Amino acid sequence: MIVTLHGELGSGKTTLVRGLLRARGISGPIKSPTYALVEHYPVSSLYFYHFDFYRFMNPNEWDSAGMSEYFRDDAVCVVEWPERVGGLLPEPDVALSLSYAVQDRGRDIVAKAFSAAGERCLSELAATNPPSD
Repeated sequence: MIVTLHGELGSGKTTLVRGLLRARGISGPIKSPTYALVEHYPVSSLYFYHFDFYRFMNPNEWDSAGMSEYFRDDAVCVVEWPERVGGLLPEPDVALSLSYAVQDRGRDIVAKAFSAAGERCLSELAATNPPSD
């Protein structure tokens, strides 16, 4: 599964990933991959990769960094700043857009699915977390 995270600096992208990993039982440090580009977390039988392409100045850095090797069938790839790699990133299953809420009441999130797997993911999420006002 590929999940892209969109939003300006400070909108909560890394915090969201931390929450996902904590919910899956990861208890150790969860660092932002801003300098390392990718952090790996073993989650059950999956490989969970957290990418941050903020520092990419050119989409061609994708190839020179060997990033395509991480995007496999047995991996969950969560990508911050996907726009920095242009069209080289495979199409996501889910795209999440984070923004500051009106009147600074936290954050808003908009989710969009681009595959059947993405649709299932968002349906299950909606079923377990009904929207609140």
